[in-house]
Amino acid sequence: MYHTWMRYFTPGPVHHRLGLVCLGVGLQHGTLPAVGPRTLDHHVALVVTAGTGWYAAPDGRRQPVTAPALIWLVPGVPHHYGADPGHGWDECFVDFAGPATATYTELGYIEPARPVVPLSDPAAARAVVGRIARAARRGNPLLEVETGAAVHELLVALRRARADLAPGGDPVLQALARDACTPLTVAEHAARQGMSPAALRAAVRRGAGCSPKDYLLGVRLGRAKELLAATELPVAAVARRVGYDDPAYFSRLFTRRVGTAPVRFRAQQGRAVPGGWSRQVPDPDDPPQLAPDGPDAPDAAT
Repeated sequence: MYHTWMRYFTPGPVHHRLGLVCLGVGLQHGTLPAVGPRTLDHHVALVVTAGTGWYAAPDGRRQPVTAPALIWLVPGVPHHYGADPGHGWDECFVDFAGPATATYTELGYIEPARPVVPLSDPAAARAVVGRIARAARRGNPLLEVETGAAVHELLVALRRARADLAPGGDPVLQALARDACTPLTVAEHAARQGMSPAALRAAVRRGAGCSPKDYLLGVRLGRAKELLAATELPVAAVARRVGYDDPAYFSRLFTRRVGTAPVRFRAQQGRAVPGGWSRQVPDPDDPPQLAPDGPDAPDAAT
């Protein structure tokens, strides 16, 4: 016996312009029949949450699949997989397509070269699939947009759940972010971490989907934006705070990458708030409560 639930959708051309569309969702468990050999024209993220099975590459070689694990099925690549015939497995899947798949692949969120990816904890990804399943109710007027947005979220959840990433974040990226505003070369950053420049480039590409130079630049520009928006520091001082001794070079770089000059960014985004900006990440589920105003407000001195 096996148990299956699935729905399929046909988003229109306008929805494809959102970048990603959901084509289908399903949840199955038990001694499921093998799938394939077959070839698809779209992507599928198949998450195995319990049990064991196998995946066969195009050359026919099989590799074991042990939950929790992710199986990538990508367009044009033949595949063949199945659950253990004795005990089966639990799986959920999302079919999706869209022009953003190329960018997610370039950034390392989709890995065609690694079809079986061990996961540490699939709970967040499974929760996203659950939301897609609930959105799939008949007559939902927001179906295409709601499920398409969830596919973006699913790709992030799957990236975060990879077993080869530390639960608290990639230590290499954490170290780079900590020292990003220090005027060091990429080679010097690598030496600080006891790595060769090539090893650092590979680690950052694997963890962030970009080069160390681009990662460092993103951290620096983010900090520069915060200083421009939350302080009255001169642009030259902001440049020095984020690692640039030449304020003219910083202004040109900021303008080229952000799309607007530092002084204009400050004019648009500046926020002078009492006590300045907090550096503590807030908890959206527990927002601070404003004190009530008016004649019925309790006396703060009592």
